[in-house]
Amino acid sequence: MTPVRHLYVHIPFCPKVCPYCSFYKEASDRNKTQQFLDAVLAEAEMRNWSSEIQPETIFFGGGTPTALSTPQLTYLLTGLRERLDLSRVTEWTLEMNPATVSMEKGTRLRELGVNRVSMGVQAWDDPTLKALGRVHSSQQALNSFRILREAGFENVNLDLIFGVPGQSQEKWLESLYRTIDLGPEHISAYCLTYEEDTEFFRRFQRGEMLQDNDADAELFERTMDLLDSAGYEQYELSNYAKRDQECRHNLAYWLGKNYVGLGPSAFSTWGLQRWQNIADTKTYYDRILAGLDATSFRETVTPQVRESETIAFGLRTNRGVATDKLADWRNETEEFASLGLIQEADGRFFLTRQGKMVADTVAGAFV
Repeated sequence: MTPVRHLYVHIPFCPKVCPYCSFYKEASDRNKTQQFLDAVLAEAEMRNWSSEIQPETIFFGGGTPTALSTPQLTYLLTGLRERLDLSRVTEWTLEMNPATVSMEKGTRLRELGVNRVSMGVQAWDDPTLKALGRVHSSQQALNSFRILREAGFENVNLDLIFGVPGQSQEKWLESLYRTIDLGPEHISAYCLTYEEDTEFFRRFQRGEMLQDNDADAELFERTMDLLDSAGYEQYELSNYAKRDQECRHNLAYWLGKNYVGLGPSAFSTWGLQRWQNIADTKTYYDRILAGLDATSFRETVTPQVRESETIAFGLRTNRGVATDKLADWRNETEEFASLGLIQEADGRFFLTRQGKMVADTVAGAFV
């Protein structure tokens, strides 16, 4: 089987659990950290993966990877280098919270091979940050961005969130302008969603938080226009990049490439096999360190399922989907084209601007 070229490592620890985040995470716990690190390295050695995982991209997500100390990150990254062939890696991304950035940490990460940072700023005004339950201030985020530049990072993504209760359109546009002025290579701009198993979802269910879909749609359109005029290409619905600065790792997901995930809750898709690790840190490391399997489920997907997933995600990108891949969905493509939601060009189908506004509905028709 062709070696896997994309590796994800899930770090579950956070300085504070944000009320809107649905990813598996837990408050930092020094009593679990060393066992967790040892388990990730042990998992990297399982199934003779040293010869089967030869990544070109690596992504450390979470959680908050930089909730780990500099020595802990050094232990983990050095350990992966000792166990896997990382000679092909061209993009190594690590997510950061502005409250966990330091010059020592940034400099050491650069030395260890990390060359891309994704920092969760979310907003540039303190009331919105407070509403989101973030532990950093806008000034701290600015200081952290400057530290990353001084540490040598030339590829930085800043995450932003719009549609936050109490956040005016003016405040959102101000966050965009401030971000553009800083000149990051990549900007992710997400609409707040109320995901199950989050505090925000429970408050939404109780009627304490409301979502204005029309207002969110207007913010999305303003975002597309403003970032386009600033030279950022919308290469995926929520992701904008300067020329040749797209996140290659995430593109691999969206284009249907194989990937392996290490750590609690991490997903993997390799050929027609898909599995997820147990979403509990202690159970994960107990099982891995005992030499046992730590997956919570495993399934075999059909080629048709893989193809339909690739179509659904591909439509969300500026690559679109080859026309011949949609031959079995002629009725759907004709209907969406007649409604002005997709268009065909150069042998590929793409979402129109109107289609981007209802992208989930369009993509869902092909799954």
